[in-house]
Amino acid sequence: MPTYDDWRHRAACRDQDPELFFPVSDIGPGARQTEQAKAVCARCPVRAQCLEYALANALDHGIYGCTTESERRTLRRRAVRKAA
Repeated sequence: MPTYDDWRHRAACRDQDPELFFPVSDIGPGARQTEQAKAVCARCPVRAQCLEYALANALDHGIYGCTTESERRTLRRRAVRKAA
């Protein structure tokens, strides 16, 4: 159970339809949905915490911290190369 000061309580997406953040694809209507989800993320005060959470938990689906699945894969690959 989240604590009162949990960053998720301050998330801009908290009152949005969760399906917005899980587009079916990156093309066609999915691209438009991704843009809409990222617009919500762009104004979010806890965007960095959300991205950290997604990366730490290897979340492979959905928009987190204003990033898509493929963008997070790229970030993880960069981090691995940097650590090597």
